[in-house]
Amino acid sequence: MMKLLRFILFCLFLPTTLQAGAIRLKDLVEFGGVRSNDLVGYGLVVGLNGTGDGLRNAPFTEEIMSNILERLGVNVSGEQFRPKNVAAVLVTANLPAFSRVGSKIDVTVSAIGDSKSLMGGTLIMTPLNAADGQIFAVAQGTILAGGAVAEGQGASVTRGVPTSGVIPSGARVEREIEFELSSLAVVRLALRDPDFTTAGRIETAINREFGRAVSVMRDSGTVELDIRATRAASTAHALGRIENILVEPERKARVVVDQRSGTIVMGDDVRLSRVAVSQGGLTLRIQEEPIVVQPNPFAEGQTVVVPRTTAAIEDDEGVALAEVPEGASLSEVVAGLNALGVSPHDMIDILKSLKAAGALHAEFIVQ
Repeated sequence: MMKLLRFILFCLFLPTTLQAGAIRLKDLVEFGGVRSNDLVGYGLVVGLNGTGDGLRNAPFTEEIMSNILERLGVNVSGEQFRPKNVAAVLVTANLPAFSRVGSKIDVTVSAIGDSKSLMGGTLIMTPLNAADGQIFAVAQGTILAGGAVAEGQGASVTRGVPTSGVIPSGARVEREIEFELSSLAVVRLALRDPDFTTAGRIETAINREFGRAVSVMRDSGTVELDIRATRAASTAHALGRIENILVEPERKARVVVDQRSGTIVMGDDVRLSRVAVSQGGLTLRIQEEPIVVQPNPFAEGQTVVVPRTTAAIEDDEGVALAEVPEGASLSEVVAGLNALGVSPHDMIDILKSLKAAGALHAEFIVQ
């Protein structure tokens, strides 16, 4: 009985202790100067079970294999290779901010030749370069590929993508990116989704946290933080204090549709003006029934095929004309259309028409 009473009290006080719809500041903004960097490299995967590149179709595989063997002291000048257990790959990685020498990062390995699968392969030491051409990490290790290939003489089946895989902690950082966070006197907070209301709320929340004016909104996508005004021990201390502040963001009303899959995603702030909606369609049916005409027995002539086409247009039973009241939410309209049996693809067409008529008050995004 006592446990039940405690649970009821917890449920009663929960809405007052948590901010509805509030999100941490670090999930809403990017801190100026704190960013990751993309790395890329070109390497060789060995140890494949006959699923490597065909060297006649991918001559660059033979070239890189020769270069690796020569660096290891093996003279292969003038020799021709025809192995089926090697594949040329591109290696990509993301170098997080403040990565130090000796730390490890994940890498992604993708075949660039006609290799059928990278499963069970091992990536040979591959330098990873940044956009400026400098080497920041070196990758090597066993590839984890998510997929399977089965084939016979007459058919084959592929599941997943066996020509791409990952190596967890497969690259070691060899060079650090020069950036002194402590030297910044002002840090810019860049909103991922620029909005004046959200930026104003961030400014208010930060100033409330410190009890004085330490931040100012510059525009819809930027809020500046004065590090000296925070009186923090360092820039890192100031950012660590504000990154978990809860802020309720303001979202734009959006409707996102995917025509290929019939997926519809909508926001709660979407509204409709008063409008009448009706939906129907036409079905065109064309049927071919060719007739073979032959000459009479023992008569001269040829057997010919005479085409016979039957065409018809049918009116599908559509949705009756319905009135949508002023200020109705999109969820209410969609619920009504679902009750009438409207398919997702027909619903997408209706939403397009509502937007064209000016009755849909939201950003309409078609993918």
